[in-house]
Amino acid sequence: MDELAQSDPSPAAETRWALARAATLCEQRGTRLTDLRKRVLEIIWSSPVPLGAYAILDVLRDDGRQGAPPTVYRALDFLLEQGLIHRLATLNVFTGCRRPDSFHGGQFLICRDCGQVDELNNPTVEALLRAEAASRRFDALSQMIEVLGRCPECRREAESHAR
Repeated sequence: MDELAQSDPSPAAETRWALARAATLCEQRGTRLTDLRKRVLEIIWSSPVPLGAYAILDVLRDDGRQGAPPTVYRALDFLLEQGLIHRLATLNVFTGCRRPDSFHGGQFLICRDCGQVDELNNPTVEALLRAEAASRRFDALSQMIEVLGRCPECRREAESHAR
């Protein structure tokens, strides 16, 4: 992904990368990336902000697909199980995973004003949390850190209105 970001950082290029990577990983894992699952992943990656299940369902309906919430939730469950997306509990939304090759926790900076999300993936933070959990004899099964705040653009906008 880093090489992609340097050569073509556009959202369309990121979406193409995510879909190609998902297809490869599913093939390697012996799972099926059905047309619906692929479309849900594409919708998530194409959005500038994380989306909830009903927003995804609306896009599918705009595509002319018939569907009900359970259909979308099953596709989301598959994408989560494969590590292709993350669920942000704070907002009950889904965002694409930038490191789908390995199952990992994540750290997310979430702008409360515009909804932008930045995935950090800091291994040092993950290691510190694992060590702290282990020191308390806690068996951590997964870890997700969500930090709610303001992105630089929203912060600048808020500061300009305060003047």
